[in-house]
Amino acid sequence: MERYGAWAVPRYREVYEALHDHDSFSSASGVGLSEELNRVMAGGTIASDPPEHDRIRRVLGRQLTPKALRHHQEYVRERAAALVDELVERRRFDSVTDFAQAFPVSMVPDLLGWPETERANLLEWAAAGFNALGPMNERTLAGMPVLKGLWEFLGQLASSRDLRPDSWGANLVAAVDAGEVPKELLPTLLGDFLVPSLDTTVSALSSAIWLLGTHPEQWKQIREDHSLIPNAFNEIVRIETPARGFCRLVTRDRELDGLMLPAGSRVFLLYASANRDERHWEDPDAFDIRRPNVAAHLAFGHGLHGCVGQGLARMEAHALLEELAKRVERIEVGEPTWKRHNTIRGLEALPTTLHV
Repeated sequence: MERYGAWAVPRYREVYEALHDHDSFSSASGVGLSEELNRVMAGGTIASDPPEHDRIRRVLGRQLTPKALRHHQEYVRERAAALVDELVERRRFDSVTDFAQAFPVSMVPDLLGWPETERANLLEWAAAGFNALGPMNERTLAGMPVLKGLWEFLGQLASSRDLRPDSWGANLVAAVDAGEVPKELLPTLLGDFLVPSLDTTVSALSSAIWLLGTHPEQWKQIREDHSLIPNAFNEIVRIETPARGFCRLVTRDRELDGLMLPAGSRVFLLYASANRDERHWEDPDAFDIRRPNVAAHLAFGHGLHGCVGQGLARMEAHALLEELAKRVERIEVGEPTWKRHNTIRGLEALPTTLHV
């Protein structure tokens, strides 16, 4: 991609290979096409390499292990049941704002221990953060003042430590105080908890409603067998991958798919394209909740930089789909509106009617 000074890597095998070779494909200098943001994000979970990455991820990840998340499972189920009850009562709503956004925004700040007074800007902050991973285009530039507000808030939060005791954010502060990670990284790590937990989840949840609404025969299968939900969610994020991809820096001359990439090159690993690669997937553009081996998708990345919060995203989606499957016979969707965004593939609006 001459305009952006980066090579595009669109196929499953090569994307997978690069994700599992951090020595050649480094994240430490940032994973975006915008050097301005790369400089800001360097040193965080997503923009670091071992051994620093391992230490940081260990601190963040201890809140998000399967064992740790089990403590929140009942809370997530209760919130999911309450939201579905409300939407069933309403019958008609917008699946983006009233479902996909409403759920994580109502729950994630509580888990993080976020101040009650600082929740109105969460979605705008998350959108600007992901937009800035793209090239320095009009969307990136428009989001810069918003992103500046986020970094100012994170700096203030790191100083004030206004976080609910025993929350994920408070536990992160405790790890900093214990010397597990440098104090100057605290604002970045608080942002690492917040930004990825919203936009990608919103994209996946709204895509779930759209796909299951347009494939009623597959929704019927889920209603009859709730054990299909985990595989169905994997298929949802495979075919409608929330994050299109991220960059890596080539640290040494490296051959990939017969092309020699010189050291210093940037490569854009296209997760969404890899997840529809006909060399890897049979009939890749078909939505099939029974697709075999769909857990091998790259929607959450793979290898040591696999999304640390994917367990939370799965827990949220599984709980919501299960509650819907208990109550809703048919999901009727109207014409979708897709949003323009540098990194996130997602819906702007989706009129929805629930038939019980």
